[in-house]
Amino acid sequence: MTHSTELATSKSPLSSLPPDQLSVLLKVAEKKLEQRRTENALKYYKPYSKQREFHDAGLKKTQRLFMAGNQLGKTWAGGFETAMHLSGRYPDWWRGRRFDSAVRFWCSGKDRLQHREAAQAVLLGPPETEALWGTGTIPKDAIDNVIRANGIRNAVDTITVRHVTGGISSLGFKSYDMDRQSWQGPTLHGVWFDEEPPEDIYTEGLTRTNKYGQFGYITFTPLLGMSLVVERFLLKATDDMTVVQMTIDDVEHYSDEHKARIIASYPAHEREARARGVPIMGSGRVFPVAEHLVRCDPFPIPDWWPCVGGLDFGWDHPFAAVRLAWDRDADCVYVTHIFRQRESTPLVHAAALKPWGDWFPWAWPHDGLQHDKTSGKPLADHYREHGMKLHFEHAQFPANADGTPGGAGVEAGITMMLERMEQGRLKVFATCGEWFEEFRMYHRKEGLIVKERDDLMSATRYALMMLRIAQYKQKAPNMDKYARRRKHNGETWLTT
Repeated sequence: MTHSTELATSKSPLSSLPPDQLSVLLKVAEKKLEQRRTENALKYYKPYSKQREFHDAGLKKTQRLFMAGNQLGKTWAGGFETAMHLSGRYPDWWRGRRFDSAVRFWCSGKDRLQHREAAQAVLLGPPETEALWGTGTIPKDAIDNVIRANGIRNAVDTITVRHVTGGISSLGFKSYDMDRQSWQGPTLHGVWFDEEPPEDIYTEGLTRTNKYGQFGYITFTPLLGMSLVVERFLLKATDDMTVVQMTIDDVEHYSDEHKARIIASYPAHEREARARGVPIMGSGRVFPVAEHLVRCDPFPIPDWWPCVGGLDFGWDHPFAAVRLAWDRDADCVYVTHIFRQRESTPLVHAAALKPWGDWFPWAWPHDGLQHDKTSGKPLADHYREHGMKLHFEHAQFPANADGTPGGAGVEAGITMMLERMEQGRLKVFATCGEWFEEFRMYHRKEGLIVKERDDLMSATRYALMMLRIAQYKQKAPNMDKYARRRKHNGETWLTT
């Protein structure tokens, strides 16, 4: 029940007023309620799941990259978090980092003009209307003072904010077109980079926060491709860094039709960047295929569809596993389940994977033959001991017509995957979010595939290479037809 509705109930003394007077009072109450909401947007902030993931990561990660498509809420997420740190007003659901006293922050952008229309507008309100300053992410009653910048109309240099402890926080505005010396000097609690910074500016800004343990976050759409800053997060990340990627599919208030219209409005070569936060890499992408051609909604898999699992072993880089289901009539393969985890043992992996089913076989790479130094056993044997049906030999293509081994070439496997994607014969359930994260970033550098963040891609490739060993759970009514086809094609699907 809203405040205005309460006024109209029979229990309220106002119910005895004439209807015209009551109507006026209700309109006044509604207006005041809307004003409170408008001037304290922070109180009503309800993040999407990806925005929440970005915020939560700040508890343990000192460097965060929120890579998202256009108009999906990345700048609002950065603005709301910055407002929380400045004011100390953290909501009950907050699981990110907290500052227990007034702070000094910087907010930075490409140039003063762009910064005024983006981050400043989000934090403060419409730049051209001072009366509406306080309708952004910083509550109006928390704003202590606003100092204007010289040279750019309605641009702001500094905002001071009242902290709940009684202190005064400050937020200074910087731009990437300033010389590097302008980024030197003061000690800061944190820096928000709205849009992608040059690497030297990013390093200089982050250095300002060293005293308090470093704290910086970037929100941007990756239109500059695989830049040095993007490469730092995606390919050279340390344990204190993380990337959260938000696509148009993560925006809950858009209908499917609205999403389709938005995507169609972008130039073809920018669609993946603007709609899904995928760095523009041109021919550098291993799979230059639109994501919607691969993604599909989950559905129940018939028991008579053959299934096979794929493993990619790892410790420092994640261990990964996928389960594939094969619609033989359409020759279409579906990735239905995924698992990825760093620094965990075969026992943990087996416990996580066996609920997928213990009746289908697993394909695995050549490094599973490596012997464990403690037990002297091959790595693959450890998984067998924990109840997983690893195939008797490592993943490889079928033998050639002359009887020579088919090999396990990476490029041949990549070509096989790409052809299936282009022909609509490799689909991935929309629930496999981490699979799509790797798919978007899987790229080449100087012609060679970059072996980073490719664990689920590799597991999928191994499973597809061994599709011939896929096993069904239950015989289909028309299995005789498939048996004749297997014999004709020389294929060897297993049965239970």
